[in-house]
Parts: sequence; structure tokens; C-alpha cells
Amino acid sequence: MRFLLTHKSEQAPDESLFAEMGAFIEELTASGTLLATGGMEPGGSLISFSGGELTVTDGPFTEAKEAAGGFALIDVPSRDAAIELARRFFALIGEGEGRIRQVHG
Repeated sequence: MRFLLTHKSEQAPDESLFAEMGAFIEELTASGTLLATGGMEPGGSLISFSGGELTVTDGPFTEAKEAAGGFALIDVPSRDAAIELARRFFALIGEGEGRIRQVHG
């Protein structure tokens, strides 16, 4: 089962966190669990489609602190396994909030 894990980022990571996260990413990549990972710009662009027209509104937005700061696409046997990886991730980065969403197809 594939899951997309996202987290909100309100503070910049320090050098020790980069090292710990690097080791965590290496472990998950070597096991075949981690398919992709990355950080995301705050805000981005909002798109909407109505009446046959696509509208693009560029950020930043006032609620940008609510936006995801990074993601990981993982392949694990169950939602419980995805939750356990999220637990390990937050143990590294500290308090925060994120989402776990199953990816179909």
C-alpha cells in the first residue's frame, strides 16, 4: 500500500536534524519503503476550474503556515505501518502536525 505523508513546517531545521533525517531517509530508501521525499514551497499557487476556465492565483497566502512543508511517498503493508513511520519522523523533528493519505492506483 502506498501512502503520502505530509507535515507542516513552521521552523527551520538545524544541522543536527539534517544529519538525523539523512540517516532516516537512507534507512527507508535502502529497505524500499521510501519512494520519494522532498520539501515544498510555502503557499505555492492555488488553481481552480469553473465555467471552462482555469484560474491561477500565486501565493504566498495568509494561511501559508497551514500548508504542508514536506512530503514522503512510502510503500508499506498497512496504514498502521505508515502511522509507525510518522511516529518515528515526528520523534526526529519534534512537535507538529501532518496527514497520512493512501495513494490509489
